[in-house]
Amino acid sequence: MSGDLNIPTAPAIDGAQHIHSGKVRDLYRMTEGPQAGRLLMVASDRISAYDYVLDSTIPDKGTILTRMSLWWFDQLASLIPNHVVSTDVPESVRGRAVFCEELAMFPVECVARGYLTGSGLLDYRATGEVCGIALPEGLEDGSALPEPIFTPASKAAVGDHDENVSFDAVVTAVGAGTAAALRDLTLSIYGHAEELARMRGIILADTKFEFGARADGSIVLADEVLTPDSSRFWPADLWQPGRAQPSYDKQIVRDWLTSPESGWDRTSGERPPALPQQVIDHTRARYVEAYELLTGESF
Repeated sequence: MSGDLNIPTAPAIDGAQHIHSGKVRDLYRMTEGPQAGRLLMVASDRISAYDYVLDSTIPDKGTILTRMSLWWFDQLASLIPNHVVSTDVPESVRGRAVFCEELAMFPVECVARGYLTGSGLLDYRATGEVCGIALPEGLEDGSALPEPIFTPASKAAVGDHDENVSFDAVVTAVGAGTAAALRDLTLSIYGHAEELARMRGIILADTKFEFGARADGSIVLADEVLTPDSSRFWPADLWQPGRAQPSYDKQIVRDWLTSPESGWDRTSGERPPALPQQVIDHTRARYVEAYELLTGESF
């Protein structure tokens, strides 16, 4: 069952028409000015957990996600083009938005895993496999895999769960040639990013990418990339298989929501409660720390 997303109404932007809102991002089309016809993608400070968009927000989150994605797009430029056209955006969303290409998006979440955790761990415990890929016996939560694997997921409607699928399902959805290209790009990008993150003391456990196609059929990296919202980042010096790992993502929020302190029952159908200030502050601090460690820049 999908959660009651309760996505706030997207703010009006002069000269722009609102098209769509997801859990975190709002999409507009410019109707006036030199960028008329262009898509404007804005990252909000919203945070989601367990298929709910929470009533609480994380200050500066949208700016951190945007700046981190732009930094990674630069690091990956030699591997694949990206959808960013310009960062010269309207003043009201400056720092948290980009003008981007309009692409034909592929209906698949392209996930790379170098470590076993999350939904991959659940699949492994049930079947010994992840997305049809057999893995060695004896792996634990946080175990490093023998080599990174491509574990795609279906792209669900907003508010529904993405579901892990096999490579054959991707072939059915996009064709054999495109499926192979998406798999190879996903693993290539992950390998490059994992090495770069490790040099900075961070383990990139897994991540998901979204790709689209230009009119000429060329594949482009889109949406956000390698942020704490789309990736699991772990402090390398604290990594210890066999337990949940400390992380730089919104696990802090998930942990509080499922703790007795929150008083929230996930099965009740009721919306999650507002986050206490200390959880908001701690989450923001972890996002900032991840940004600064990876980029070497001060936020």
